[in-house]
Amino acid sequence: MRRRTLLAAAFAGAVVTPALASGTARAADPGPSVTRTGTTTLDSQAIFFVSYDGLVNNNAFQKNGLLTYKGYQYAAWYTADRNAVVGRRALGASTWSTVKVGHTLRYNDSHNVISMGVSRVDGRLHLNMDSHSDGFTYVKSAAGLMDNPGGLSWTASRFGAPQSTLDGLALTSQFTYPQFVSTPDGKLQLSYRVAVSGNGRNALAEYDGTKWTNLGEWSSSTGTYSSEHGSSTARNMYLHGIDYDRNGRLHSFFTWREQNGAVMCNGGGITNHDTGYVYSDDRGRTWRNNAGTVVGVTGGSDKVSVNDAGLVVDPLNPDHSLMNQESQFTDSAGRPHAIISYVPGRFGQCTTNYVTDRTRNGRAFHVRRNASGTWQKTEIPVPLNSSQRTKLILDKYDNAYAIFPFGRIAGASAASGYTDWKILFDGSGLNAFGEVVIDEMRVAQDGVLSFMYQEKSSGTTPSALHVIDFRLPA
Repeated sequence: MRRRTLLAAAFAGAVVTPALASGTARAADPGPSVTRTGTTTLDSQAIFFVSYDGLVNNNAFQKNGLLTYKGYQYAAWYTADRNAVVGRRALGASTWSTVKVGHTLRYNDSHNVISMGVSRVDGRLHLNMDSHSDGFTYVKSAAGLMDNPGGLSWTASRFGAPQSTLDGLALTSQFTYPQFVSTPDGKLQLSYRVAVSGNGRNALAEYDGTKWTNLGEWSSSTGTYSSEHGSSTARNMYLHGIDYDRNGRLHSFFTWREQNGAVMCNGGGITNHDTGYVYSDDRGRTWRNNAGTVVGVTGGSDKVSVNDAGLVVDPLNPDHSLMNQESQFTDSAGRPHAIISYVPGRFGQCTTNYVTDRTRNGRAFHVRRNASGTWQKTEIPVPLNSSQRTKLILDKYDNAYAIFPFGRIAGASAASGYTDWKILFDGSGLNAFGEVVIDEMRVAQDGVLSFMYQEKSSGTTPSALHVIDFRLPA
């Protein structure tokens, strides 16, 4: 039955599911719009090298590479001389103050991003950086730095020494994809992958203002997955995000990547398959599928597995170059939304080069759960023209915005049931390389879409790194 479902989805291609009203929009609510209000330069000569088709300063999975907290915006990046730096500015200011945090980038690997987080319980800024299936570097600020930005100077002395552990807590020797998420009760969690692509597990650690605790792994790499081409017995779960909604529920969309290329129609593709979804109502201790059934326990023997029922919300076989780690957001009612992208079936049933095929024929789709609990998917009628990822945000009226590679922005209204997608900003004049890093926190705080992008360059010639701001409907 599962195989028939996957095949049907692949052959269905990009059929647009009829959309229903979101249940939150009112007739008088404004639709989506963006008004460019300014651009600032973080670094006129930031490090530039292309690795895995991306940049180390602008990888879309770099959660909180740019964030806003208590009237100030913070950004982290690597300079041309490989120094890790953190900048801050008062919202609306045109200049940034920067500090070096005592670490230099080890390798030209775009996975080795810098991610930031804020522990509200003690007002610290946390950074985790420079890892790809190996060790990481961790730095945290002095307590209270984030609570009194106007009264405390922005100097290197405000940050502790770089560490290879979380204050003595060693997690794993094969660490990748740090993502900090603030809990509703003011603690800070760190999501990360243990082990390697195609054979890894997701895990969580938690900081309570006093110490870090390893909560453990919650996804499984074992089990058998079979396609029409072959089978695989190892994989990893790639997260599209991990986010709390305003009601305290923790949401995560994901896709699976198989270790064995035998599941694909052609070795030039990519083994990602299916869009899944899980949530947690107890701060990530237990995980439930869409029906509410417990499918995994963090740190326990029962972890979320490819063979668990009820995980898949949009089935797709591995023949369409489905992208991993795309994007997710929750609306004002706590309903989950995601952006996924792949090559629809109308362009063929077998991708043979995932970069070339995604660039030529890739499309992004908006996947969401509506008020009745039904999952829906709408194709966004904007060619990707890139192999890379698209980001998603929702404004205060639940209008949706997709931020495509090169800084292009499309929007759709909640009132239409997200059927009226159109380009709002075409990215002209930015000269952006590809993926952008979104300030997820700023959208809710002052109704501004703010993202970090780096200008195109060649080889390893440094280029300018910027933050651009757009006002959303008030």
